Amino acid sequence: MSISTTKKVLIIDDEEGVRESLKLILSDHYDLAVAENGELGLEILKNAKDVGVVLMDIKMPKKSGLDILKVMHAKYPPLKIIIVTGYKSVETAQEAVRLGASGYIVKPFKSEEILSTVGKYIKEAK
Repeated sequence: MSISTTKKVLIIDDEEGVRESLKLILSDHYDLAVAENGELGLEILKNAKDVGVVLMDIKMPKKSGLDILKVMHAKYPPLKIIIVTGYKSVETAQEAVRLGASGYIVKPFKSEEILSTVGKYIKEAK
């Protein structure tokens, strides 16, 4: 059962284990959409007008998360995009924020961190 919000959370990650972990953490609280790469994520956004928050990996096949971030930020400026990555580089985090990301979470993440970060941005997305 999801909380009373009209906004969905879109999870984009090429690693099935990460997608499943995020689904497990978030599914009791939010309606979810899931994509295994950025192109599929963009397709979901094009067809679903109710996505408020995106959790997205930086390193993915075909197009990087940073490339997809640029497109999302240009096409959907109000969208809250949270980068979830194993890269601990401050430069990568700064680049993601400069390109339009709202926040940055480093793997391995804790459930509480995901829930509080998504909760913060879902409120802003309303």
